[in-house]
Amino acid sequence: MNILDENIVVTQRELLRSWKIHFRRIGDEVGRMGMKDRDEIIPLLHTPRRPTFFTRDHDFYKADLCHSGYCLVFLDVVFDEATDFIRHFLRHRAFRTRMQRMGKVVHVSHSGITYWQVDREEAYALGW
Repeated sequence: MNILDENIVVTQRELLRSWKIHFRRIGDEVGRMGMKDRDEIIPLLHTPRRPTFFTRDHDFYKADLCHSGYCLVFLDVVFDEATDFIRHFLRHRAFRTRMQRMGKVVHVSHSGITYWQVDREEAYALGW
């Protein structure tokens, strides 16, 4: 299941729908608006089955947030580029399947992808 943070704007969500990328949004279908990052959103990610959470909030790009039950993706792009990078990320050879994404905290930007993984000390970097 793909979950979008409330900081992904409506025009971007409509684009994802038009591309047939399924998601749920914090505040609409999952949780409630205004949920706090670590205190409320992280525990929420333990309930759906293997979610990938997309956000533009840099506070989610921390190695200590790695967990085998979910994937966190920090989109380090301007608000109107979010969906393009969500789609590129989901199509990337290293992240196409849910199982490939699990246990990772990911930073997505124009220059590429960096990520931490459960039980690993170092960050990894990939190009587009």
